[in-house]
Amino acid sequence: MSITETTSPTAAGSGSAATDKFKNERVSSDTSPERLAAIAADALSALHEVILDHGVTYPEYRVFKQWLIDVGEGGEWPLFLDVFIEHAVEQVLAQSRRGTKGSIEGPYYIANAPTLAAQCELPMRDEDRQIAPLIFSGQVTDLAGNGLGGAIVELWHADNDGYYSQFAPHLPEWNLRGKIVTDHEGRYSIKTIQPAPYRIPTDGPTGAFIEAQNGHPWRPAHLHLIVSYPDKHSVTTQLYFRGGDWIDSDVAMATKPDLILDPTTDVDGVNRVSYDFALDPA
Repeated sequence: MSITETTSPTAAGSGSAATDKFKNERVSSDTSPERLAAIAADALSALHEVILDHGVTYPEYRVFKQWLIDVGEGGEWPLFLDVFIEHAVEQVLAQSRRGTKGSIEGPYYIANAPTLAAQCELPMRDEDRQIAPLIFSGQVTDLAGNGLGGAIVELWHADNDGYYSQFAPHLPEWNLRGKIVTDHEGRYSIKTIQPAPYRIPTDGPTGAFIEAQNGHPWRPAHLHLIVSYPDKHSVTTQLYFRGGDWIDSDVAMATKPDLILDPTTDVDGVNRVSYDFALDPA
């Protein structure tokens, strides 16, 4: 499928949508003034050290200052932070969990997706049904392996062109998004399509940041998931496909060996893969 210039999403459009979503979900933290002061002091000290170690000049400083302004005006802070910073915060969380490995949420999560049965098909366009189907199945359990009936498996991912619904104007609202309720044994089976790798938007200041250092803007193909159950810690993660492009050089540095899928293809050309989730007690 080809996408015309009039429908192709832009960094500004994606950034604006992500910023509006984040602003509408404002949160608070119980961080004490003392802890905040310690974090701020270390963060500024680290930045000062980088400036001194590299002998940053005034022209470079002014370029950096203008770039910060451009990121804010372009609404790209959710994009930049989720791509380049969030994976470190997720590593801190992972140290306290014994269940399924987590990964970054990214900037494209949307709450209140359609609720679907344990065996279902994600909402998709007729065009999507021409893509190789993917049957994604598994079970949600506690750490002892007991099935968690009624657990919620939220699934969303990019289409075959690398675009997410609600962040690309040509896609239906809930395309390739769903909130799946597991059966009484905690099992699920979801029909979707094989997602494609995608480039983060590059026509704004985040793209300029990558281009200036001869980097690349690609993320490997992946499924986004949030799995939850009452009295359990939810897990937010991404699952990738072995052998896929950019697995070893993800721009977001979010891939982990435990999160690599190995699909098989049946005689009908359907890709099938199973992955189980174990949730920690809350």
